[in-house]
Amino acid sequence: MIDKKIAKLINEQVNKELYSAYLYLDFANYYEGEGLDGFAHWYQIQAQEERDHAMMMRRYLIDNGVRVTFDAIDRPDKVMKNAQDPLNAGYEHEQYVTSLINNIYAEAFAIKDFKTMQFLDWFIKEQGEEEKNAEDMIRKFELFGHDAKGLYALNQELGARVYTPSATGPAM
Repeated sequence: MIDKKIAKLINEQVNKELYSAYLYLDFANYYEGEGLDGFAHWYQIQAQEERDHAMMMRRYLIDNGVRVTFDAIDRPDKVMKNAQDPLNAGYEHEQYVTSLINNIYAEAFAIKDFKTMQFLDWFIKEQGEEEKNAEDMIRKFELFGHDAKGLYALNQELGARVYTPSATGPAM
């Protein structure tokens, strides 16, 4: 069994990861409405990954004798005025999630919960990748997204993304 405070933080993170999936589905909805199906597809896959993260954390808690509880998922409240807004909001959200994971890690470190720290190592690496991907999307959009041909090509590129469940992450 893991420390109650750590269990509470991870359980809260399960719910936040589910919110992340909900948020990214909202971004996909926005892009569908704008006719940018490649952008929508990219965020649908991102939502699947966030759900996977929640399930990995859920499994970790269950495997350590912790009963998982679910909270209501908040409605995404971002207002999108242009095609770059979801990209910027996504980057900000990934930075927020990174801070949450780092906080759980710091708490585990403080009580020498090495098992949880090892479990979180994968998420820390993953968050680095998530932030880089979000930054790259913003950079590409700023370079190409204001030109119709460039936006079309970027939309095509994002539409080619393939969902691949993590084979290296913590077991689900």
